[in-house]
Amino acid sequence: MSLADRVIVVTGGARGMGRAFVDGYLRAGARVVAIDLSWQPSGASNDVDDTWMRQFQARDDTLALTCDITDAAQVETALQATLERFGTVDALCNNAGMLQRHLFPPGGPITILETSNADFHKMYEVTVFGTLLVTRAFVRPMLENKRGSIFSVISSGALMRSDGGAYTLWRPNSREQPYMSAKSAVANIMCYLGDELREQNVAVNAFVPLHTRSTGFEEWADAREKTTGHRGPIPYHPNHVQPLGCFLAEQDARSGNTAKIWVAAAWLTEHGYPIEQWLAPETRVW
Repeated sequence: MSLADRVIVVTGGARGMGRAFVDGYLRAGARVVAIDLSWQPSGASNDVDDTWMRQFQARDDTLALTCDITDAAQVETALQATLERFGTVDALCNNAGMLQRHLFPPGGPITILETSNADFHKMYEVTVFGTLLVTRAFVRPMLENKRGSIFSVISSGALMRSDGGAYTLWRPNSREQPYMSAKSAVANIMCYLGDELREQNVAVNAFVPLHTRSTGFEEWADAREKTTGHRGPIPYHPNHVQPLGCFLAEQDARSGNTAKIWVAAAWLTEHGYPIEQWLAPETRVW
C-alpha cells in the first residue's frame, strides 16, 4: 500500500531516529505530524542546528507539535490539533522515550543495585506510560476507520535467544537498567495490543533498530569509554530505520503483520538492503 497522503504521527520526531522516520515518510508522500518535548536544539551531539526543524515546520504537509507525552491533557490537545489539520490518523510511530543518559547524565554503564525505585519510576513514566497515553489517544481515529498501524521503537536488549531449555537475553551485560526493562515492557504491551486489535484491523508491532549514532551518542560513548575502556561497535546512521518504518506504517491487521517484534538488521538483510551502507563511523551524521 502506498503511503501517499496518509497521515503518520511520529513522537520524538524533532531529532535523532524520529527525524529519520519523519524524513522517510515525507519522501514516501505521507503527511507527517511530529511531536516532541522541544523544538529547540538540545546542544547534544547531532542536535546542534535548527535548520532541519525550521524547514519541517515551514512545509504544508507537516505539523510540528510540542507535547509532553506524560501529560494526558497535552496528548489530547496534540490529537485534536492533528485532526483539525489533517482530519484523521493512519499510523503512529511511538519513538519518544527517556534515554539512559537522560536519567544518569552523561551516561555509561550502571548496575541495578546502583539505581533506586525512583529511577525506575522516572523511566517508566515516559517510556512506558507516556507511550500508552499516546497510543490510547491516537488509536481512536484508526478504530473509527477500522484500519491503522501502530509501532513502538524498542531495543535489542529486550530480545531473547533460545538456550537449551531456557531463554537468554541478548545482551544483559550492557548495564542499561531501567532503560531496557522499560523497552521490554513496551514490546510486551505492543504484542498484546496487536492481538486485541486484530478484529478492528489495526496492526500493532514493536521495532528494534540497529545500534544508532543518534542524538547524544558521542556523550554516551565518551562516558562508556571512561568506564569500560571501549566505545562499543561502530554505530549506524539513523536513516537505516526508514525502509522498515515505511513498511510497518503501510500495514493493517489483515496483512497478518501484527503483534510481532521486527528486527531491523534481519528485515533489511532479508529484503536485500546492504546494511553496511548505513554505517556511520564519523561523529556527525547531521
